[in-house]
Amino acid sequence: MLNATFDAPDLTTFCRLDELGLTIVGQDVKHDEAVLVCRVVDADDWCSRCGSQGAARDMVTRRLAHEPFGWRPTTLLIRVRRYRCSGCGHVWRQDTTKAAEPRAKLSRRGLRWALMGIVCQHLTVARVAESLGVSWNTANTAVLAEGKRVLIDDPHRFNRVRVIGVDEHVWRHTGRGDKYVTVIIDLTPVCQKTGPSRLLDMVEGRSKQVFKTWLTDRTRAWRDGVEVVAMDGFTGFKTATTEELPAAVAVMDPFHVVRLAGDALDGCRRRIQQSVHGHRGRKGDPLYSARRTLHTGADLLTERQQTRLSDLFATDLHVQVEATWGIYQRMISAYRDEDRAKGRVSMEKLIEAVSQGVPAALTEVCTLGRTLKKRAADVLAYFDRPGTSNGPTEAMNGRLEHLRGSALGFRNLANYVARSLLETGGFRPHLHPQL
Repeated sequence: MLNATFDAPDLTTFCRLDELGLTIVGQDVKHDEAVLVCRVVDADDWCSRCGSQGAARDMVTRRLAHEPFGWRPTTLLIRVRRYRCSGCGHVWRQDTTKAAEPRAKLSRRGLRWALMGIVCQHLTVARVAESLGVSWNTANTAVLAEGKRVLIDDPHRFNRVRVIGVDEHVWRHTGRGDKYVTVIIDLTPVCQKTGPSRLLDMVEGRSKQVFKTWLTDRTRAWRDGVEVVAMDGFTGFKTATTEELPAAVAVMDPFHVVRLAGDALDGCRRRIQQSVHGHRGRKGDPLYSARRTLHTGADLLTERQQTRLSDLFATDLHVQVEATWGIYQRMISAYRDEDRAKGRVSMEKLIEAVSQGVPAALTEVCTLGRTLKKRAADVLAYFDRPGTSNGPTEAMNGRLEHLRGSALGFRNLANYVARSLLETGGFRPHLHPQL
C-alpha cells in the first residue's frame, strides 16, 4: 500500500461518473441526501439529420438516482444542453444514454448497485428504494427489468446442465389461498462438486403437463444432455421425464423415500392408538409420547430414548408399530451405509420384503410395499449416482420461503418468479466474481 501511486482527489472519478460520460460541477450535501450537479462531457452539437452544426439554445435538467455513498441517497442533476440546427432547424438534446436509458430514473451505476444489493446482499426492494431515494415501484420495476435483461434472459444460462431436480412449491397469496408452482433446479454443480445448486425456473401449476411443457420448450440438444432427474414420488413428474427425456435416469431421492416410510409409521401408530385407547393421542399416552423418538435413527438414540422404546414395545398391543418401526430403521440404515453397494443390496432386500408376504393387518406397510415395488428402479438408482438427492431442491424451497417472508408476500406471480431467480439463480458470481 505504501508503494502505491495515488492520483489527485477527483470527485468525478470517486463517484464513477466518468464511466457515465459526466463530470461534476457542483454539490449540495445534506445530512439525509447528496445532490451532485453534473454536465455532459461530450458536446454533441452536430445534427443527426442534415449534418450541420447546431447552436446552443438553452439547458434542461435531468434528475437521476445514483448509487448511494455511506447509505446516503445520492441524486444526479444533469444539465443537458439543447441545440438547434442552423441548417434544418431540428432541435435536440445532448446524448445522455451513457448515464441512463431514455426515460429512466436510475443511473446505470445506481441500477447496477440496486441489482447487486438484491442478488448479492439479499436486500429487500424496500431497502434498495430507501437507499436510492426513490419509490418502491420505481426500484422494483428497474431492478426486475435489468435483472431480466442481463441475467435471466442470458441465452447461456441453461448451458452445461446435466442433472436436474423437480419439486412442487407452495406460493401463498394474500387473501387468495395457496397456489402451487413447479420448481426446476440445476443439481449439476452439486454432483460435480463445483458449487451449490441453482434455480433454473419456476412454472405455475404442479402436474405432468406443466413439467412436460417446460421440457418441450427446451431445445432437443439440451434435453439430450440431461442425464439424471431427481424427483419425489409424484408419478406426473416421472411420466413427463419418461416421455420427454427417455435417455435420462429418474432418481427418487432419499428424502421422499424415507418420508414415505415415516408416513407409514405414523399411520400405523395412529391406527393402533385409536384401536387400543379409542381416541387420538394425548399427553401421557405411550404411543403419542414416543412419536418423535420413533423417527430417530437407531444409531442416534439416547439411553433415555432406548428405554422409552423398550417399554413401548414390551406389550403385544404395539407389535404392529414395532414391525413398522423396524422397516423404517432398515431403510435409514441402507441410506446411511458408507458402502453404496452394500446399501443398495440392503434396499433391494427391504423392497422385496415389504412387497410380498406382508400380513394384511399391516395395511400401511402393504401400501408402502406397493409404492416401493412400482418405483424400485428409481429408488435404487440413487445408490449408483451420488449427489442426485433432491435435498438441495428442498433447501431451495426454504430459501424461497425466506424470500417470500422478507418481501411480506407476493401478489404477482411474474414478479415472484423473477425475484426467486435473482435470489437463487446462481447469479452472484456474475455480479461479484469473488462471491
